[in-house]
Amino acid sequence: MVPFCQGMLILTVSASLPLIMVVPSNSGIRRVAVYLGLYLVALGTGGVKPCASALGADQFDATDPVERATKGSFFNWYYFSVNIGSLLSGTVLVWVQEDIGWGVGFAVPMVLMVCGLVVFVAGRKVYRYKKLGGSPLTSVAQVVVAAVRNYHLVLPGDASGIEYARQFRFFDKAAIVAPSTGEKCTAARTSPWRLCTPSQVEELKMLLRMLPVWASMVLFFAATAQMSSTLIEQGGVMDNRVGPFTVPPAALATFDVLSVMICIPIYDAVLVPLARRATGKDRGLSQLQRLGVGLALSAVGMAYAALIEAQRLSLARAGAPAISIMWQAPAFAVLGAGEVFASIGILEFFYDESPDGMKSLGNAFAQLAIAAGSYLNSAVLGAVAATTARGGEPGWIPEDLNEGHLDYFFWMMAALCLMNLAQFAHCSMKYRGKTIC
Repeated sequence: MVPFCQGMLILTVSASLPLIMVVPSNSGIRRVAVYLGLYLVALGTGGVKPCASALGADQFDATDPVERATKGSFFNWYYFSVNIGSLLSGTVLVWVQEDIGWGVGFAVPMVLMVCGLVVFVAGRKVYRYKKLGGSPLTSVAQVVVAAVRNYHLVLPGDASGIEYARQFRFFDKAAIVAPSTGEKCTAARTSPWRLCTPSQVEELKMLLRMLPVWASMVLFFAATAQMSSTLIEQGGVMDNRVGPFTVPPAALATFDVLSVMICIPIYDAVLVPLARRATGKDRGLSQLQRLGVGLALSAVGMAYAALIEAQRLSLARAGAPAISIMWQAPAFAVLGAGEVFASIGILEFFYDESPDGMKSLGNAFAQLAIAAGSYLNSAVLGAVAATTARGGEPGWIPEDLNEGHLDYFFWMMAALCLMNLAQFAHCSMKYRGKTIC
């Protein structure tokens, strides 16, 4: 949180420099200050997000049935609070920045972050702490290095008969005691970079088993990234007049946030109790079932956007008036509902399925899926634009969308989401983890 606060302070100062001294808006000093502040905020975000959710979940006793069920609700309301912040930043803070000034607009979240830091530190004596071990990344690296060094050793026969115990058998070589003679050889043999414990090997296998689930989430976040890219472009060529108001295309993202804030209480208070009666599980839906519903909703959202774009193109090419931008609202709402299932579900999944000493690392992987999805979206957009615009054709996503076929792109994303769902279902049926998923 400290780098986050420092970054916001620097951004506040950079926005206030013209009031403090005569500094041109394009000066090198101001540019450096802005980038330094943004990088510090990014660094702070990378530290806060995975650790905050993991620390909050650590406050619940997994051995207590009541607290174990309550922990499932924690991730829902944690994500709910995050979206409250998104709603306020997209409405109140935007108004403050536009009507009062960017200096005040940056100062408000800076003060709130400092207050949050004070509250967090003040509660340090009442938190439940788990005993810290070594670095999880070091442990993972030791298993990989030891397995590579022992590649020539022969694995013992597997009499367990358990399918998942035979997965990634190569890494079992990290726990084989190599025959050696002499004092130096004995010392080298006991080095953690030469010989690891079976529990270390199993921890690495736990992470590897979760990779297919992680990969499925990357494409899900590539689909939700359309809310900040192609859906905004689509909204820019639609009729954005709603009564006496003019709605900016980016403002439709509010429906995503509102959908999340409406669906979370419904999921927690209505759907979970109903599903609990049907399945007998504390969470109602299993974690993998919850993720599957989210992936399915991403396909629905993309298909709806394709239908709207096809209708918009038909009217535009016929010379008819543009359709209202409010037709986009259901797409944002469906994708928001998908986040309630998938975005929250992946946090809970990685927390529960990660080894005990790697909870924060697991949640960091969940956050990494969001970044990877955004990069994937940029790569796919670039590839589609370049591939479809060959031979002098306008392509699917030209500058003037009325000359293109953005609907084809949305249909392609819907098809990819369905393929992703099928791959996820296949992996889910084979998945064997720490808990019943």
